[in-house]
Amino acid sequence: MLKLRSFLTNPFSFLFARTSMEEQVVAYLIREHARGRKVSEILEDRYVQNRLTPQQQARLLERPEVIHALGEQNVDAARQLLSTRL
Repeated sequence: MLKLRSFLTNPFSFLFARTSMEEQVVAYLIREHARGRKVSEILEDRYVQNRLTPQQQARLLERPEVIHALGEQNVDAARQLLSTRL
């Protein structure tokens, strides 16, 4: 009943929902970057590649908490790498 009510309140909410898979990859990305790895290198990991499409990876790089944790320059470099894959 509660799911139906929330769906009727905002029928397009699923378009903006974040998946737990994305949340796990964000945690992995931030953790590995804190260990000293480059963002572009982390995005090429099988862990990331097997869980998110290039479009989903690009969407992660738009999230404010990711930009804050990784730094604007690192995120820009990763965006350039992803743009070659799309």
